[in-house]
Amino acid sequence: MSAELRSVNGRFLDLSLRLPDELRALEPALRELVAGAVKRGKVELRISTQRDADAGLPSPGAEQLNRLSRMGDTVQSWLPKAAPLSVHEALQWCRGSAAGEPLDEPALQAVRDAVAALREARGREGERLAAVMHERIGHLRTLAEQAKPLLPAVVQRHQQRFLERWHEALQVSGAAQSVSAEALQERALNEAAAFAIRIDVAEELARLTAHLDEVERLLHKGGEVGKRLDFLIQELQREANTLGSKSAALELTRIAVEMKVAIEQMREQVQNIE
Repeated sequence: MSAELRSVNGRFLDLSLRLPDELRALEPALRELVAGAVKRGKVELRISTQRDADAGLPSPGAEQLNRLSRMGDTVQSWLPKAAPLSVHEALQWCRGSAAGEPLDEPALQAVRDAVAALREARGREGERLAAVMHERIGHLRTLAEQAKPLLPAVVQRHQQRFLERWHEALQVSGAAQSVSAEALQERALNEAAAFAIRIDVAEELARLTAHLDEVERLLHKGGEVGKRLDFLIQELQREANTLGSKSAALELTRIAVEMKVAIEQMREQVQNIE
């Protein structure tokens, strides 16, 4: 009796079973056993028995052959034209009538051993994935730290540029002659402040850092964290996309692109985490 479990990454559990006919009744118990240990991934369970391996070469006993001979004589006495049994037909009958040992418990034990081996392999893989995730998190934190000092200078530079264009537009339109200088200056400052708020990405960087903290916490906690990590990766992607769309400087655009690349690499790894 042997059991083999194969698993590839996936967001949900997709379990398929390949069982010999005599173990079909065990399918619900086997599904429950595997599903209790594996929560994500496309998993295939295949069970083979020694009986399957020897199915082509049954070993009939003397009592079986004697009984089959007596039955053949009886049939011949009633049906003289009936053809005698071939060797293949005799072996098939012997195999079908042989009483085999119960296979339920050996099958369950073989699956338990396979599940334990799979969980051990997944544990080793999880350690490697966690190391990769921590490396990507460190890279994202470095990018966020690079972006923070740029924000005040970028906001101030674009605010000044906005004020200059505002005054140029007023001079061309002649509106400055009909409105007091104080009112125009106040309106310009209000518009410049609103523009500065639109391009300020400090809030996005703060949320991104908070999401990275939560990802690290989950990695240290362990257990079934894959779905939670999926959600956090989506949130990280949202913040990076917003950062890119609001970037008002080439330096911030470059940082946003690098962030997206790192987050995509994390997303691919999270698919392998249960």
